[in-house]
Formats: sequence, structure tokens, C-alpha cells
Amino acid sequence: MNIKQPRVSIGLPVYNGDKFIKESIDSLLAQTFADFELIISDNASTDKTEEICRAYIEQDKRIRYYRNQHNIGCAPNFNRVFELSLGQYFKWAAHDDLHAADFIKKCVDVLDEDPTIILCHSYTYLIDEYGKFIQNYEVKLKTYSPKPHERFHELLNWHLCYQCYGVIRASALKAIPPMGSYASADGTLLLRLSLLGQFYEIPEYLFFARNHPQQSMSMFWPNHLLILNSHSKDSLKLPDFYAYSIWFDSANQGKVLLPHWRILWEFIVSIWLFDLSLYERLCCHLSIYMQLKGTEYLLLKDLLKLLKSLWQSWQGPLVKEQ
Repeated sequence: MNIKQPRVSIGLPVYNGDKFIKESIDSLLAQTFADFELIISDNASTDKTEEICRAYIEQDKRIRYYRNQHNIGCAPNFNRVFELSLGQYFKWAAHDDLHAADFIKKCVDVLDEDPTIILCHSYTYLIDEYGKFIQNYEVKLKTYSPKPHERFHELLNWHLCYQCYGVIRASALKAIPPMGSYASADGTLLLRLSLLGQFYEIPEYLFFARNHPQQSMSMFWPNHLLILNSHSKDSLKLPDFYAYSIWFDSANQGKVLLPHWRILWEFIVSIWLFDLSLYERLCCHLSIYMQLKGTEYLLLKDLLKLLKSLWQSWQGPLVKEQ
């Protein structure tokens, strides 16, 4: 049976999202751009997520619903919805965020018009768990630069990775490794996309990111909203990258992790994945040094945790022998 290829594929990975997923799906189905498929991958939810989603697939043939037999972790589930997609353009959607009705149309228009742009998103404002406005997201990055090393440099700044929820050329996503199972994997994915092409931010508030206690940022980076206030950044605590590593992939549970070394390694690897000039590569390496300077203690923290784990492993057999 031939399946018509949609222009846009929307991938919605979800785990226990029954509180917000109806609003999220409704805002996607209300898009003025109708040539899309919606792929939902349920990560073995234990609430009413499955019931809600199955009711929607009876109403709209553009929706495809898949359920994992067990929770495979965030990153593998994000990758799964892309692997199942058919569209020329791809967009991730979170189960708790909302979109203006013309979000997809305006993003597609930009991508259709300019082939040098590989990702299009919009201004964002934050809403709370009741859908009420909190504040505008005012982190502005120069990812529209025609120079890949400048885009790379910008994305090493602190930001909340909302560009991941823009509309992306599927060909660009296929040209980079899938989202990794480590902390800050979404940020690394954006870094790699930035080395392939420009991002464009529509100067309108079309994306509404929900901030609530059950989301990962609230759990592992409680004061993340301080990033929006330049006067408060000095008191900004870093995320718990150990907990984030397990959230990105549950298979990391119980493993010895070096999350800060892993992030540094993935940043460096990113520079060598693509055909850049020697000058561009050197600029990217310099950016990593400049942007991460002052956080070297985190690498030491990883090593101390590793030594502690090895010591405990070594002490265990000794205690049993005694």
C-alpha cells in the first residue's frame, strides 16, 4: 500500500502525559498547515496517556500511535519518532507545550523560501501548568550567522534548547548522529545541526513552553529560570547532569558515569563530523575553551566520583573476606 508522504512529520514522545497531552494534541491538530502526520511514541505510560491517544487516532487519520513495551528512556524515544517519520520536514513536540495555529505554516514558508536555513523556530514565551503566562523567553542567539563556527559558538551559551521544537529539515537530521543517551544530548544535537546550516527565529511569539514541577528541568535544574535574568545568573546553579544522564536513557541507571567528560567529548567530536576548514575547526575548539572556562572543577568532580565508586567496589570483597 502506498502511503502519501506528508510535507511535515511531527514526533511526539511521551511518558505519563495525561495531564497535558490533550491540550498539546489539540494545538497541533488546529494548525492552519494541514499536510502533516503526527507520530506519538508512548514510553510505556502507566497513566491514561494510552487511552487518550487511542481516542484521538479514531478521530484523525493523520495520527499514528505506538507504544513501547517498556520505558526506553527519553533520548531513544525522541529518536524513535524521527525514525518512524516520512516527511520532508520534521518537528519534535512535547506533550505539555502549545503552539499558535500558524506556527508550522510560518516555519515551512521560511524553509521553502531559503534552502540555507535548516531549522526554523519562533520567539517563545513560558506558561505555567495552568496555561497562564509566566514571562517571555529572552535568550537570543545569533544562530542565523552564515559562518558555522559563529553559530557553534552561540549555542555553547546557556540556553534551554527550545530550538529543538522548531521545524527541521529531515535531511539535516539524517546527516548527524541521533540524539545521544547522555546529559545535554539535546544541546549537542543543536550544535551539530548548527554546523550544517543556519537557524531562523520568527520574530513572533508562536511557541508556548510549559514550565511545571513534573518536567525534567524543574526536577534536575530547579533554578533554570534564572537564565532569563542577567542580574541573577551569578546565582545560577548548574543542572544535575548525573540525574539527567539517567533521564535521557534509563539504561544508564547503576552505571559509572562521567557526564561532564562526556559532554566535553561530544562537543569536540562534533567539530570533526563535518567538512569544515582548518580555521573554522580552530575557532570551534577555541569557543569550547572560552565558553567552558571556569567549569573545569566539574571534570575533577567526575573523577572523584569514579575513584569513590572504584574504592567502594574494591572494599566490598575485602569486607566479605573479613
